[in-house]
Amino acid sequence: MSETMQASALKSESSLDQGQIPATSKTTVLYGRSRLADPHQQLADLAAVDLSHTPQHGNFAETLAARQWQPLQPTKLEIFQINLGKLCNMTCSHCHVDAGPTRTAENMDRATIDACLHALDQTDAHTVDITGGAPEMNPHFRYLVDQCVARGKHVIDRCNLTVLLLPRMQDLPEWLAARGVEIVCSLPHYQQENTDTQRGNGTFEKSITALQRLNTAGYGKGDPQRPLVLVTNPVGTCLAKYNPCIEKEWKNGLQENYGITFDRLIALNNMPISRYLEWLETSGNLQAYMERLVNAFNPGTIAGLMCRNTLSIAWDGRLFDCDFNQMLDLEAQQPNGQHPHIRDFNPEMLAQREIVTGHHCFGCTAGAGSSCSGAIV
Repeated sequence: MSETMQASALKSESSLDQGQIPATSKTTVLYGRSRLADPHQQLADLAAVDLSHTPQHGNFAETLAARQWQPLQPTKLEIFQINLGKLCNMTCSHCHVDAGPTRTAENMDRATIDACLHALDQTDAHTVDITGGAPEMNPHFRYLVDQCVARGKHVIDRCNLTVLLLPRMQDLPEWLAARGVEIVCSLPHYQQENTDTQRGNGTFEKSITALQRLNTAGYGKGDPQRPLVLVTNPVGTCLAKYNPCIEKEWKNGLQENYGITFDRLIALNNMPISRYLEWLETSGNLQAYMERLVNAFNPGTIAGLMCRNTLSIAWDGRLFDCDFNQMLDLEAQQPNGQHPHIRDFNPEMLAQREIVTGHHCFGCTAGAGSSCSGAIV
């Protein structure tokens, strides 16, 4: 299939699912013409929250300095996180990427993917974490996966589950299983009400069907070559909660009701950016949520922050310390003051950089911490 035909198929498939866009968020922040479509406005809104009565006045850099962690610098680069774009078949209310069916322009092209692979070859990174949007909807997704597998890298596909039901994706569970790709799936809850509240009516039923297909392909059965991980985000303003009892509850609930098995559950805090920030503001919860994050700061999370061993690559090839900084347009900065692009990848220079931080970073350090791999402590 040519690139033109693939792009046409993507637009067609995204249109097919428009009827399933959650009632809580029918359009993206960008195309809804929200003031928060500008990431600098998001940063300004977070900075305007009065946190003067919280420790270190809610200043993240000062909070790190108080514990001798400033400046925050990277450790050995282990993970290449590649964001293939903002195109998605869904428009979830909590999405920090502001992804959706209308984001057809923001998708990584083949030249940028090849630049990512060239950069990857200059590192000892052992994992390639592929995300989006729905990364599977990028026409070069399978090419990237095959290239990374050929290099002996562990590949993670961050999947929204429902994308697996689109016509062109029917074979993906078996295709990914054959390549030993780890699948990390978003599922707000193992019960229908909480999932559909966050992601739209009908989402839970589709997610269950997709999980059953993954089980049929060998995922979620304890095979280290076919790991299936579920990711949950809290509904509302609670912090993520995880312990072995909760994972057991999820496993029992999904197996008893739907015959579904999975390997691991991870819980992530909702980040106060993009659509979730918009919801916090319109619901009057921003002040209280930021206070909760700041007051729950856990110094034990700092050593394991994902920004320290991960490099985040945007769909257009710009480099960021983490996926959240990427969505706020806070580019990584080398010691020479330059903002690097993947075409100019310089591992030695990047290793000397200071990680860019802000108020949103309290989302990763609150409670047990929150990273792409789940709780930090």
